[in-house]
Amino acid sequence: MEIGLKIKNLRISKNLTQEELGDRCELSKGFISLLERDMASPSIATLEDILNALGTDFAHFFQEAASERVVFGKADYSVKTDDELKNEVCWLIPNAQKNEMEPIMVTIAPGGSTYPDYPHEGEEFGYVTEGIVTVVIGSEEHVAHKGESFYFTAGKPHHLENRGKREAKVIWISSPPSF
Repeated sequence: MEIGLKIKNLRISKNLTQEELGDRCELSKGFISLLERDMASPSIATLEDILNALGTDFAHFFQEAASERVVFGKADYSVKTDDELKNEVCWLIPNAQKNEMEPIMVTIAPGGSTYPDYPHEGEEFGYVTEGIVTVVIGSEEHVAHKGESFYFTAGKPHHLENRGKREAKVIWISSPPSF
């Protein structure tokens, strides 16, 4: 752990200059500069004074941030099949409901559709990876082919339909999550 860099980042986040931090801890600007460049090491008492001046304590300062997971695979996916509507929804990110957006992959058999989504705040984006879908927004209908995308605000009832003869697949992202 680079203590100096961590102190510097905390100081900057509190909008303090090196001189202001030094004044609060009865230390020189030069010592704070050396400390932030890991060219000096503070005593435990001095570090405690610095952390107090920065509004934190040892426990929070030395707590390692949990690494955020970035890559997900098939083992992480959750799939729900709806035989009545002839579709399959695959949630691509576990627990995405807590995030700002929720990506899913929807597979719709010929003659199938997604469940009608009621109006809500937010936006919808989709990219058709296979087949053709009809995007139904209120009383409007828009056709999207393989390789095309769609985007709309979610203020009207909406859903997708597959009126074609082949399976359709769509990567669909809702923000905020509504699936």
